[in-house]
Amino acid sequence: MKDLTNGHEGKLILNFAIPMLLGNVFQQLYSVINSVIVGHFLGKQALAAVGASFPIIFALISLTIGIATGCTIVISQFYGAKDIDNVRRTIDTMNIFLFFASAILTVAGILLSKPIFRLINLPDEIMPQAVMYFSISMLGTIPLFGYHSTSAILRGLGDSKTPLYFLIISTVVNALLDLLFIVVFKWGIAGAAIATVLAQTGAFFTTVIYLNRTHKIIRFSFFNLVFDKNIFIKGLKIGLPTGFQQTFVAFGMMALYWIVNGFGTDVIAAYSVVGRIDAFASMPAMNFGAALSTFVGQNIGARKTERVRSGLIATIRMSSIIALSTTAIVILFPHAVMHLFTTDAAVIEIGQQYLAIVGSFYIVFSTMFVVAGVMRGAGDTLIPMFITLFSLWLIRIPLAYFLSRHIGATGIWWAIPIAWVLGVTASFIYYSTGRWKTKSVITYSE
Repeated sequence: MKDLTNGHEGKLILNFAIPMLLGNVFQQLYSVINSVIVGHFLGKQALAAVGASFPIIFALISLTIGIATGCTIVISQFYGAKDIDNVRRTIDTMNIFLFFASAILTVAGILLSKPIFRLINLPDEIMPQAVMYFSISMLGTIPLFGYHSTSAILRGLGDSKTPLYFLIISTVVNALLDLLFIVVFKWGIAGAAIATVLAQTGAFFTTVIYLNRTHKIIRFSFFNLVFDKNIFIKGLKIGLPTGFQQTFVAFGMMALYWIVNGFGTDVIAAYSVVGRIDAFASMPAMNFGAALSTFVGQNIGARKTERVRSGLIATIRMSSIIALSTTAIVILFPHAVMHLFTTDAAVIEIGQQYLAIVGSFYIVFSTMFVVAGVMRGAGDTLIPMFITLFSLWLIRIPLAYFLSRHIGATGIWWAIPIAWVLGVTASFIYYSTGRWKTKSVITYSE
């Protein structure tokens, strides 16, 4: 556990963000390893199937993740106020909610997989592999939620290192199982999904065993859990806007896939690959934003709101350096980056066009996410939700549809950075009003 209410703001945020960033690098390696092995051993149709599954999985779990995020912010503010009893009650409440939510989502996802792929206009030649990969992946929803909730709880308490250690082990296991199931056993795309589910399950149970034996605050048990309705309502007030935001973002991703799917397998496969690259490029911003949220939550809980501005400036500087470095890589070496995933010339060419356009604007996305981190840490998640929905549904998707009808798939790519520019502008405008300072869930009598 780490107290973020005292010390140099930039150093605290950097030291807290680095383990989170490393952890998410390894988390993304789950998807990247699957895509690399699938792309090289199973072909571009299987690669497209894996890519098409992601936005649907994201759509199904987004609302639940958002509510869990709200509980995490409550944890960070209670911890900043040194109210350990309510920290424990919030953890119990969050775990009870996530267990039942993940069980329901598992069943719903498996039953609805094929109709959803039909809805987004997935080509028939990709459909069987996509349904198989997606359905098997959904079997891992409970351990997936369990691991991520544990990681989120630890981050709310200021501990970003412990989840990293278990995630590194899990990622190595996932890679070895991928090779075993796909290359040796010849299980095809099912092998990639099974490997991920087994690795996630192992990570969750290993983490639970370790924490039950060593941690002072967190104890996981299927018995003696306490569900606190008032704390859950607090988490809902913060988490629902984030959850709705993530859900509509996921639906937006599905809408974009509907547009992309109209251009055939090559474009779908390329979009699947660049989606993995974008995920890596966005990780620093997302992790710095999450670190800043915990920093803001603890300092507001400790009545030190004057530290927030310095933390924001330091975070923007650090995340911008990484964003510009990533841009340089994808602009200077696009062919090499795409070749990691596939050797198909048509897919590589389409991916290079995407990276030249979208990769030039990674710093804009980075800044937008960091600024939103301040509002989320303060408990003000409603306005960031509206900003995201505005930039996605009123700008990006209509513009992608319009431009794609005139200049082809390139129009979809251009719609992405245009929406980012408008989103970061709106975020700065709202931050400058200072209204987020009044949204804390902690009252000082607590």
